[in-house]
Amino acid sequence: MSQGFLRSTLAVAGASVCLFLGSAISAQADDGMVKVTPLGSHDGEFCSRDRALIFEDPNGTRILYDAGRTVAGPEDPRLGKIDVVLVSHMHGDHVGDQRISQTNQGTCASPDTGVSTLPQSNTVDIAVKHNAKIVTGSEMPAFFAAKLKGAGGDPANSMLVRFGGEREVGGVAVTTVPAVHSNGVSPSFLTGPLAEHLKAAGVGASVGPPTGYVLKFSNGLVVYLSGDTGITAEQKLVVNDHYSAGLVVMNIGDTYTTGPTQAAYVINDLVQPKAVIPSHANEPATSGGKVQDGTRTALFQESVNVPVHVPLSGRTMAFNGAASCVSGCN
Repeated sequence: MSQGFLRSTLAVAGASVCLFLGSAISAQADDGMVKVTPLGSHDGEFCSRDRALIFEDPNGTRILYDAGRTVAGPEDPRLGKIDVVLVSHMHGDHVGDQRISQTNQGTCASPDTGVSTLPQSNTVDIAVKHNAKIVTGSEMPAFFAAKLKGAGGDPANSMLVRFGGEREVGGVAVTTVPAVHSNGVSPSFLTGPLAEHLKAAGVGASVGPPTGYVLKFSNGLVVYLSGDTGITAEQKLVVNDHYSAGLVVMNIGDTYTTGPTQAAYVINDLVQPKAVIPSHANEPATSGGKVQDGTRTALFQESVNVPVHVPLSGRTMAFNGAASCVSGCN
């Protein structure tokens, strides 16, 4: 056997070993990760109505956050198993007063959400079908309990966690934190004389203040979900100082919530996480999966000091306990 042939054989064998080890290391890299999957209106894009995210703990617990209008009801094949549903507040674009029939209908700027879910909501329909817990704060649990009962579900699946408290569901610790916004229930979610009186008066029913959430996953990752909010002192005192959130889902849409520069201040100066996922941009933020120049999302990306992971619908991102994205991020 020639030395050249021997060297070539060893080189090929070495490359095979490296390839095998690389595959093994890659497989191990996904172990113990929290997976985050956006469920938007258009595959591979970040569009105007996109709110919904699924968080999957390493132990398999799956949490749907703010289903809104871009989940195609309880039969949406992207849902898989859902154990917990979180709702930041009762506005229709978050709880889901209407929804898409399937993805990629209409445009990214104006998706077709023509399927009405009233008076129950997309959230309740999903929770009943999947026998999932709805975990909320304020006075929302009583509202959702009544809705679950009315839809043939178990009212005990509506669970309370108020500010300062904590509830463990499926191995994930959940608490609510303050948000500065409104939280009226539209009369369209109600029935009977009360609905008619409220509609005539031009007001909604009160279910207490809106919320954000802090989630602590089994791999140690702490996530802050801002919900619709302005700048609050609690983002520093509670979310940063007490919970030390490493990953943030930050609403950036302006007018209804923090705009891109205000949201960047929250990230850079108050919460100071390791990474951020923008949400609630109220714009067709991407085209072909790339952030478009001149958008709020682009301005937010330029303004923050940490990695910005754009939530492209259907693209799963995986995070370790230190909030570093190990796969699936831009």
